[in-house]
Amino acid sequence: MAEFTTDVMIIGTGPAGSATAALLSSYGVENMAVNRYRWLANTPRAHITNQRCMEVLRDLGHEVEAEAYMHGAHQDLMGENVFCESLAGEEIGRMKSWGKHPLSRAEHQLASPCLMIDLPQTFMEPILFGTACRRGTQARMSVEYLRHEQDADGVTTTCLDRLSGKEFTVRSKYLVGADGGNSLVAEHENLPFEGQMGVGGSMNILFKADLSKYVAHRPSVLYWVMQPGADVGGIGMGLVRMVRPWNEWLIVWGYDINQPAPEVDEAMATEVARQLVGDPELEIELISANTWTVNNMYATNMQSDRVFIMGDAAHRHPPSNGLGSNTSIQDGFNLAWKLAAVLKGQAGPGLLDSYSEERAPVAKQIVTRANQSIGEFGPIFEALGMAEGVKPEIMQENLEARCDTTPAAEKQRAAIRDAIAFKKYEFDAHGVEMNQRYRSSAVETDGQLEPAFELDAELHYQPTTWPGARIPHVWLFDHKTGDKHSTLDLSGRGQFTLFTGIGGEAWGEAAKALGAEFGMDIRVHLVGPRREIEDLTGDWARAREITDSGCILVRPDQHVAWRAETMTDAPEADLKRVLTKILAR
Repeated sequence: MAEFTTDVMIIGTGPAGSATAALLSSYGVENMAVNRYRWLANTPRAHITNQRCMEVLRDLGHEVEAEAYMHGAHQDLMGENVFCESLAGEEIGRMKSWGKHPLSRAEHQLASPCLMIDLPQTFMEPILFGTACRRGTQARMSVEYLRHEQDADGVTTTCLDRLSGKEFTVRSKYLVGADGGNSLVAEHENLPFEGQMGVGGSMNILFKADLSKYVAHRPSVLYWVMQPGADVGGIGMGLVRMVRPWNEWLIVWGYDINQPAPEVDEAMATEVARQLVGDPELEIELISANTWTVNNMYATNMQSDRVFIMGDAAHRHPPSNGLGSNTSIQDGFNLAWKLAAVLKGQAGPGLLDSYSEERAPVAKQIVTRANQSIGEFGPIFEALGMAEGVKPEIMQENLEARCDTTPAAEKQRAAIRDAIAFKKYEFDAHGVEMNQRYRSSAVETDGQLEPAFELDAELHYQPTTWPGARIPHVWLFDHKTGDKHSTLDLSGRGQFTLFTGIGGEAWGEAAKALGAEFGMDIRVHLVGPRREIEDLTGDWARAREITDSGCILVRPDQHVAWRAETMTDAPEADLKRVLTKILAR
């Protein structure tokens, strides 16, 4: 007999595990989350927090979103990505990143009610974990997952209480492995992966030092240091990353993966910091140092019956593009509502099959993109004459040559500009962050063709209400108060939502009847003049891709489940057909 019981057992309280726990508790689902350590993240690791991730925090509640903004560095402090010989030395070039360029900023503002911020993992995890605990998650620290066994009715998980040294068991209906890049849950379920672990080696040096005189005039998250003879790491020759403006920093420095990982002491950390900052007298306060490996691996299947994996357990990649915690939190957003629907009897267990159908392709996409971004530093090195194998003294000569008056130097300067600008595929890839379109059993297209991407799908978000895509953000207005609400605010929060217009009243009646039949509330918004919600700007009419009498059914994770262009002959029967299929009833 298990000593504890819960509906969902979550291994790991990182961004994926804590987000899943917070969402489940918000939906009224009992869950337990365990962490083998005594507290949460002790290093800032993940930090770029994109709009889609912020939308998940907003869905958890405006107070959760507000807390993230309070602790995060604003978008305006993120965006002058600098390439230099050292922070104190000569600057080679820079690019506007993370929505800093006015054209990119406009795209960001049109895409979402949320702002991109820089929120280190040391701040993100307590926000999510605290939300989970306040809303009902049973959390236990210093508890190590050992093994699990699943059967037809549930999962029995064995854990070790690291304080007492005693083992205990937890019986749950479902198990979520959010236990990181060396996931034992994934290993024990023998889930399939593609790719390779340990393709490069890097170290993190976390320290405090006031560097404002070098950076405050060109605020950025990332300062890339190109130095002849420097060790080449997994994500560049040397990186100085802002953690807190402008006195807390993280240096990323490479080591040969074929050699033992180095021991990073204060003397070595100080030497590296002085070299990259370019200040031989710099004194630092070393906070911590650790080594890590660059990975290129993703799960091709993220579930096995009652066991699921998410976050770094499923997609293992370098921090390029800043996709890690963002994707991990969105894994939780995808799975949590499905678990809740099944546990509440609103859906059949077949709904859960759509989790891997939808998220495994995203895992492959972001692992591929993150590793590709590493390779896209190559043109910068080549343009600077710093390609691998070139002697340091020749590198320095090539670097100096860009200042000459020769035709070759002019060509080199153009190549440097183009190579830096091309890094927009890492540092301003809005489409990579926002263009996910699901294809699964939890979406019904009724044969409607997916609209083609008219612009570069990695760089530009392109909204559509095609089933499987996230509902486009536009501002709609309360008829009585005039207050504006994003379409994302009018959907989500654990419920299905139906949008229709004048002439679509029968859809609302059908949703009310079917909600009662299915044991779930379906939120309905009839948008039009003199209705509760109005489209005063006309933006919704332009974005919705249906007529006034049509409807758009939105899932709790704000992705479109189905749409009808116009009113049909049998709206209740059609809506019932779609809900029955999507919910695997």
